[in-house]
Amino acid sequence: MITVIFACVHNAGRSQMAAAFFNQLADPTRARGVSAGTQPGERVHPEVLDAMREVGIDLAGVKPQKLTAKMVAECRWLMTMGCGDECPIAPFFVQKRDWPLEDPKGKPVERVREIRDDVRARVAVFIAENGWGGAE
Repeated sequence: MITVIFACVHNAGRSQMAAAFFNQLADPTRARGVSAGTQPGERVHPEVLDAMREVGIDLAGVKPQKLTAKMVAECRWLMTMGCGDECPIAPFFVQKRDWPLEDPKGKPVERVREIRDDVRARVAVFIAENGWGGAE
């Protein structure tokens, strides 16, 4: 089982969307997505909850969690989204990729939708590149 961590600062927006889309689109017998943050917030941003509900994904029960060095050491991929130098150093066997995505916090719903759709497109390409598709 391949584990992909999607990480951002507060684990309340981009990384939550990415993990949710990943787990919706990827074959669950081959890969799973986890989200975490370097400074986790109290809850997922309300505007993110609304935008994700529009596409049938309910994140209301999800709580942001801390990204730890142990989590990184146990994954195959670390996908960062704005956490920069705050992300733990990834061991040599962990592949790392940065997606420069805008933080949706406090943005108008139209912009949050654009960010959401960008995240979904990136996740779909990433899954296809690695041959993990099949769950949709």
